[in-house]
Amino acid sequence: MIRATQKILRLLPFLATSGTAFAAEEHALHAEAEKLFSVGPLPVSNSMITSWVVAALLIIAVRLIVKTPKLIPSRGQAVIESMLEGIMDLVGPIVGPKAIKSAFPLLMAFFTYILIQNWSGLVPGVGTIQILHQGEWHGIIRPGNADMNGTVALALVSFFAWLYLIFRFAGPKAVFLDLFGNKADKRDVHAAIYYPLFVIFFLVGLLEIISIIFRPVSLSFRLFGNVFGGENLLHSMSAICQWLLPVPFYGMELMVGFVQAFVFTLLVAVYVGLICNHGDDHGHDDAHAGHGTSQPHAH
Repeated sequence: MIRATQKILRLLPFLATSGTAFAAEEHALHAEAEKLFSVGPLPVSNSMITSWVVAALLIIAVRLIVKTPKLIPSRGQAVIESMLEGIMDLVGPIVGPKAIKSAFPLLMAFFTYILIQNWSGLVPGVGTIQILHQGEWHGIIRPGNADMNGTVALALVSFFAWLYLIFRFAGPKAVFLDLFGNKADKRDVHAAIYYPLFVIFFLVGLLEIISIIFRPVSLSFRLFGNVFGGENLLHSMSAICQWLLPVPFYGMELMVGFVQAFVFTLLVAVYVGLICNHGDDHGHDDAHAGHGTSQPHAH
C-alpha cells in the first residue's frame, strides 16, 4: 500500500504537467488562418474578417470624432491633430523634408492600423468564439496580424511604397549612387586607393540589394511572430486559469502591440530617409562651406 501511494505521488507532477500541456495545446491558435467562406475563387478567412472590421471601425471612429473639420478645432479634432503632429514630429526628421508630405499618410496609416490590429486580440471573444462546421470547431475571429498573409501584405505595401518614394524624391541617379557609388572623398584619399574602392563599393551595393530584398521578410516575420506568439501565450494561460493568471500577460501584450506598431512604422521611415534624407545633409553642409568661402571674397 505504501509503495503504491509513493508511485502515485511520483506520477502526480507528470499528470499535472501533461494535463496542462494538453489544455494549452487544445486552446492554441492554429498557424494558418481558418477559411470561413468563399467569394468566387477568393477564400475569406477569419483574420480577413477582423482586418475589415478594424479598418471600418477606424474610419468610422475618426469621422465621428472629427466630424466636419473646423478652423477652431473641437475637442475630438484637437485630439486627432495632436496625435498627427506628434507622429509628424517623430518621423519628419527621419524621412526628410522632401518626402515627408507624401510618406506621412502611409506611415500614419501603418501605425494606427497595426496598433489596433495588434490590440484586437485582447478584446474578449477574439480567437475564442467558434462555430461547429462539419464536425470541427472553427474560430470566427482572429487578429489580422496573427495571420502571415496579413503581415506579408503590409510588408509588400511598405516595400513598393518605398520604391515609389525614393525614385520620386531622390531620383534614379541618387539611388544608384547611394547603392553603388564611391563613398570616399577623392580629395582625402590617394588615387591608388580611391579608384579600387569603386569595385569594393559595387560589391557592397550588391549585398545591400540582397538586404533590401529581404526587408519584407524581416518586417512580416517580426510582426507575425510577436502577435502570433502573444495570442498563443494568452490562450495557454487562459487554459490553465481563466481568471487571475492571464492578467499580467494582457498588460504585456498591450506593450508588445504598441512596440511592434512603432517599430514597423519607424523602420519604414528609416528606409525612406536613408536615401531621401541624407542628400539634404550633404547639401546643407556644402551650403555652409560655400558661405564660409564666399564671405572673405565679399569683404
